[in-house]
Amino acid sequence: MVVVGGGTAGARLAQRLPVTLLGEEPHAPYNRVLLADVLAGRYAPEVIALPGTREPVRLGVRAVRIDRAARTVECADGSLVGYDRLVLATGSNPVLPPLRGLRGAALPAGVHPFRTLDDCLSLRALVRPGVRAVVIGGGLLGVSAARALAALGADVVLTQQGERLMERQLDAQASALLRSHVEALGVEVHTECRVSGLRQRDGAVTAVELADGYVLDTQVVVLACGVRPRVALAREAGLSVATGIVVDDELRTSDPHIHAIGDCAEHGGRVYGLAGPALEQADVLADVLLAETPAPARTGALTGASAEARAGTRDGALGDAPAPARTRDGAHPRVGNRPAGAGRVGTRDGAPGRAPALRTDPHHEDAAHPVRAQAREPLAPAGRGSAVPTLPQALGFARAGGTPLAPAERMPTAGGAQPTAATPAPAPAEAQPASAGSAPAARYTGTRALTRLTLGGARPLDLAAFGEVTAQPGDDVVQLADATRAAYRKVVVRGDRLVGGVLLGDLAAVGALARAWEGDEALPDAAPLLHLLTHDGGSS
Repeated sequence: MVVVGGGTAGARLAQRLPVTLLGEEPHAPYNRVLLADVLAGRYAPEVIALPGTREPVRLGVRAVRIDRAARTVECADGSLVGYDRLVLATGSNPVLPPLRGLRGAALPAGVHPFRTLDDCLSLRALVRPGVRAVVIGGGLLGVSAARALAALGADVVLTQQGERLMERQLDAQASALLRSHVEALGVEVHTECRVSGLRQRDGAVTAVELADGYVLDTQVVVLACGVRPRVALAREAGLSVATGIVVDDELRTSDPHIHAIGDCAEHGGRVYGLAGPALEQADVLADVLLAETPAPARTGALTGASAEARAGTRDGALGDAPAPARTRDGAHPRVGNRPAGAGRVGTRDGAPGRAPALRTDPHHEDAAHPVRAQAREPLAPAGRGSAVPTLPQALGFARAGGTPLAPAERMPTAGGAQPTAATPAPAPAEAQPASAGSAPAARYTGTRALTRLTLGGARPLDLAAFGEVTAQPGDDVVQLADATRAAYRKVVVRGDRLVGGVLLGDLAAVGALARAWEGDEALPDAAPLLHLLTHDGGSS
């Protein structure tokens, strides 16, 4: 079995199964979500390394061609790697905006995307107190990069073409609070601001030109404009490619011997571009492949794992979601609508079609799929349900306990334990063979992702957002704001279902809220909606 790509998805699969992993980067697999903390100097590069894989990783090896007939992968160094089963985990590339002065593969000196550890180390070498830096892109990645540069003492300008920061995750009021906090860190923020070009001298960037004619002098430019799936290898091999590499519920491509997971994969018409779904896809695929492995080979593969190989990723372990079987023609089955329970007084009866449900997912923009930050808390191991009660249970008869659910991708929170090279996070579920007649076959049906971010400063700011934060006609909206504490909480309820929410400054209720949203369970009629925003999510 050969895996192309040593990022989050590929490394996770290689932790669970003995595979040949081809990693293009010269570094051992690492947690990309923590790059902003490496840039800020909070972590050393080795601290964000992911746990070891079952087999040694071939680093610095770039796959250039797939011969499907011969079942071989050709590498840039001329070597050929044969496979019985191939997994493409090629990830994504940063989006380079169409700017004057930004043409071709070579970027001007001082201009960097913010995607890899090498990008991060190059920026650290450039930035010192007083250096003028411009970050292009005001999504979660851009906000994280701006915060890190400001922590290094740079004079930072953050430009966002949209109306507000993190507009895909936050409503207007939450975004305004976020902007105030970012500006308090010393970052100059410009929204509704389109960058049109870069000025250079002797091959180095000197200024950023805005569409309104304004010019920002700068020595460093960070491109945080999102990512796009890397599909060239799959397309040249003749695999079915849309936005990403098209896969079914078994993460199988149009070639039955080739799978795709992570940022490069497109499932059910959606490319996630997030770490949480990548980890869950890797776990589901590991279960799929184990189920197809003959018993003697499977037993041998499982007994050789070392304790180190079984160590969990620093950003938490995911639980697998039970999924419907794949249709005979390989098409993705549609998730059917189901009527909601009795509508709450003052709301519309019924709820919209049920989205794919997910067990607790700890890990985090869209046409360009920007990267979000991700969680580090351990969750339920793969294939096991969570013992923590859901919000409907908590509201009805029990107190919801446990730690807050981590998001689809998020930065570590200030109160959480920090990763260290000597203290790995809890281990993910060890790959186990499926016994006859036990659990249903593993399938991937989609991931619901919660975004969470922590920004430092004199008064650190935590935020979390999930689902639809902008209400539709007929929705119930409950929100609480405390300007003195820079705290804001809001939930959106449609019929008897929680469909979205955003919390800033006070995240005490985020765990119970996230469980209710991810489980898509009916809220009890007897509980007032205001209780959703209490510190225990309405459980008391």
